[in-house]
Amino acid sequence: MIQTHDVLNQVPPREGIDEFAGNVPLVEAVARWGTPGAAERLGAVGRHVGSAAFQRDAELANTRVPLLRTHDRWGARIDEVDYDDAYHRVISAAVAAGAHTSAWAEPGPGANLDRAAAFLLFAQIEPGHACPVSMTHAAVPTLALAAPALQRDWMPRLLSRTYEPALVLPGDEPKASALVGMAMTEKQGGSDVRANTTTARFTGDDEAWGRRVVLTGHKWFCSAPMSDAFFVLAQTPSGLGCVFVPRVLPDGTRNPFRIQRLKDKLGNRSNASSEVEFDGTVGWLVGEEGRGVAAIVQMVTRTRLDCVIGTAAGMRQAVAEATWHVRHRRAFGALLVDQPAMRAVVADLALEAEAATWTAMRLARAYDDDADQAFRRLATAVAKYWVCKRGAGHAAEALECLGGNGYTEAFPLARRYREQPLLAIWEGSGNVIALDVLRVLAREPEAFDAFFGEVGRAAGAHAAFDAALEETRALVHELRNEIARDPAAGGAALRARELTERLALLLQSALMLEQAPGEASEVFVAARLGGRGGLQYGVLPSGPTWGRSSSAPDRRRRVRNATRRVHRTFRLACSATVAHRRPKLRAESNEWESRDESNGRISQAEPLPPPYL
Repeated sequence: MIQTHDVLNQVPPREGIDEFAGNVPLVEAVARWGTPGAAERLGAVGRHVGSAAFQRDAELANTRVPLLRTHDRWGARIDEVDYDDAYHRVISAAVAAGAHTSAWAEPGPGANLDRAAAFLLFAQIEPGHACPVSMTHAAVPTLALAAPALQRDWMPRLLSRTYEPALVLPGDEPKASALVGMAMTEKQGGSDVRANTTTARFTGDDEAWGRRVVLTGHKWFCSAPMSDAFFVLAQTPSGLGCVFVPRVLPDGTRNPFRIQRLKDKLGNRSNASSEVEFDGTVGWLVGEEGRGVAAIVQMVTRTRLDCVIGTAAGMRQAVAEATWHVRHRRAFGALLVDQPAMRAVVADLALEAEAATWTAMRLARAYDDDADQAFRRLATAVAKYWVCKRGAGHAAEALECLGGNGYTEAFPLARRYREQPLLAIWEGSGNVIALDVLRVLAREPEAFDAFFGEVGRAAGAHAAFDAALEETRALVHELRNEIARDPAAGGAALRARELTERLALLLQSALMLEQAPGEASEVFVAARLGGRGGLQYGVLPSGPTWGRSSSAPDRRRRVRNATRRVHRTFRLACSATVAHRRPKLRAESNEWESRDESNGRISQAEPLPPPYL
């Protein structure tokens, strides 16, 4: 064989990484708000998902896509979907780590934060499996509305950390675990579930599991169809009801669950999404007849939260892969990361990812505390709208950092680019969410009070933030009065997106000001609220908004330090003391100081640890 050339200047694979330790804002959020010992457990998860083997499984799960088998070889209807073994290994690891229901199995302060962090780590590398994992987590509060016997038989299975992919085990052994999904959308209605035509006919049998119904109808989107059961919205004589539909009935027979076909989706390839028909399908009513939306709303709220977490996970993957590339790739005589234009792009991407991570973790924390119920009612919708919409553009910019390589399926960012738009659609697309924010404005003023109480803690930290806070308060007052004057008018709806966007940027800016180092938060607020950023990533603020000094060397130092915020992994990252140790980069050296905020002491300087990015 004639060798035509040497392979040079290609970036090594980013594998063998501790994805938790390398994610500084996630480490800090867990240290501040998580449970004792969470960092150690999440470190094990981070090393697992960062391994070459897990990344290979993530790739295989998406290239060897699920296949529908409507019948077995003897012609019996089975309606099953076959997944590659790689997919089963991925989801098995997520379930074993409690990324699905650990917050319910071991409740307490920090439990939802811990679970969200684990979910983020798995979703960062393989997002498709996160759908059934998320739905199972979200199903628990809806299942809690079911008859006691139904709860008793199913709740332990949801809380199990065992993954059993088959609907029926060999020898008809009872399954000890379960995944649960939901099916709401129909052809004619989409997000308008009140237009659903699927009917639930009561059989007159009041069983231990509650009121038994028979379903007739269809669902246009039903993801993860191999889940063990589904919550289905169907029309009862009193309106929409929520129905629990198991794939296998208590007597061991298959419940009619006709999978018509699998969707050929843009992304999310590892996760099967199906069209199903119900024809004599048996279910049990959950909650009150005619109150199906109220019964399933807690499930929807929590899957919306997971859309935010999943987008933050995708942003983390995108910026990590981009940063890894520019730290190893040379062009025009220098590493890409040493070229100012590229450094600004990566820094801006990193700021966006950090803000998304803090937003996701603060929301997860809100689900640990009933006192935050009003805050999370509004904040979940606001974050779902904004963070998920930012995901696609963020992925595109990160992909561009890799050049042509990024646009090929050999690298993970092509898959991420196709994934991110989905999270903006799931559980309510942009207009649905923005109108929900208006609904909260009209009906739940306490949610806005709680929201402004949260973001108001950052008042006085930055002039641009203070100005945006007052402008947004004025907009809320204006729209509230407009709705009160004429609820049917469309004027407020025309500004629903504007309101939601302003609220989202206030929330992210407040969190950055409170949680992130001064330089990172200052750059973020100046760029997002101060009018000093660009319409695309990579335009960072300069001039007076930076503070007292606007000299070119000072601006370069601040950009460099904001970038290093994302690059570094601290040696004490997994220590319980990280909550009290805020790294402070020395401006003229490659060292950091660790200040104990409880007493102001500065420990001996250590060399900057090698980045995992």
